[in-house]
Amino acid sequence: MIHTPNGPAAKYWPGDLGRFTSHSIIMARLIVGKKDYGTQAFMVQLRDTETWKHKAGVKTGDIGPKLGYNSKDNGWAEFDQVRIPRSDMLMGLCNVDRKGEFSITGDLRSLYIVMMMIRTQIVSKSSWSLGMALLISLRYAVVRRQFKTQHGLKEER
Repeated sequence: MIHTPNGPAAKYWPGDLGRFTSHSIIMARLIVGKKDYGTQAFMVQLRDTETWKHKAGVKTGDIGPKLGYNSKDNGWAEFDQVRIPRSDMLMGLCNVDRKGEFSITGDLRSLYIVMMMIRTQIVSKSSWSLGMALLISLRYAVVRRQFKTQHGLKEER
């Protein structure tokens, strides 16, 4: 089961989750029995592909306008006791067999590489955007005339 027990536990900011996604890879804690195996990746169907209505127990929405990177439809998701079949767990790096036994088959740190790459790109591109904003403001400051006289004194009669 995947469950969002409260608002702060909701998934926020995933790209295209707001309106355009029928399925999503959700990072959630894997709990088998009473044992917690940490964060793992699951493929979750959010909407019916024919009607585009949310699946039972799934709520998603758009987070609205942002200060930047508006080409991406970032959204939020909440889950109310949504059953995830074992076959929908991405088991390239770990495995849960039919008996519920968990085993690691790869380096689990690689699960975060995509998220970290995108965040790194946003930070690296923000310096370019900041530079462009500085250039525009400097050009404006150079040509703007603030006072009636050149020296900023009261106009002489």
